[in-house]
Amino acid sequence: MRKSILITGCSSGIGHDAAFGLQRRGWRVFASCRREEDCERLRAEGFESPRIDYADAETIRSGLARVLEATGGTLDALYNNGAFASPGAVEDLPRGALQAIFETNVFGVHDLTQQVIPVMRAQGHGRIVNCSSVLGLVAVPWRGAYVASKFALEGLTDTLRLEMRDTPIKVILLEPGPVTSRIRQNAIPHFERWIDWESSPRAAQYRSGLRKRLYAERGPDRFELPPSAVTEKLWQALEDPSPRARYFVTAPTHVFGTLRRILPTALLDWLLAKG
Repeated sequence: MRKSILITGCSSGIGHDAAFGLQRRGWRVFASCRREEDCERLRAEGFESPRIDYADAETIRSGLARVLEATGGTLDALYNNGAFASPGAVEDLPRGALQAIFETNVFGVHDLTQQVIPVMRAQGHGRIVNCSSVLGLVAVPWRGAYVASKFALEGLTDTLRLEMRDTPIKVILLEPGPVTSRIRQNAIPHFERWIDWESSPRAAQYRSGLRKRLYAERGPDRFELPPSAVTEKLWQALEDPSPRARYFVTAPTHVFGTLRRILPTALLDWLLAKG
């Protein structure tokens, strides 16, 4: 029988590539999306695609129920990939902006994971892979909400991994750096909803920096890799007999993963502040 995996956030980017990549490797892929129209598109491409919106607890319950009904109550792996960014200076982030990003990037991931664990316990095996980020290792300016959510995801995942040591369930982190995706474009509505940048004491910095980065069409970032680089690490995390706790993707993740361990905080802050 084919191994089964539920992947969230499959409408584009990392999740979309993971769905196709694992399908080619023989997995039965349940490629979930937040919006029903994206699910319909994936169904037309041959996937089983339940709707799961991390910010909507009912879709988490019903989406997982559809998966388990299709598999007869089993699930070999869960890949928590769905997330979004909400850019802006920390001093300009209203409470609602943090609540919204944590609902998706942390609380929804936790909710789905918590519901999957009993299934994996009952079947005697399973792998839970959470997609974090280089920004779960280090902070950068203007990304405070996303950084906070990924730091929180790292903490939950590390703790869960320790607690699952006495079970056959493996818990793993993927930590990509710059990867080709639509995260910048998808962040624009959140920026426009939450950040009153023209009233900010940093208005000039928004105008000359963040807004240009958000709205300008440009080529790939330095060191940017395609989503397939993440899929390759996901494959390793799923197939390694003894998977590592973390799989770094892209040069910046390797670099900053090392620098945060060896540099004094003041020097690391200086490097990160320079962008």
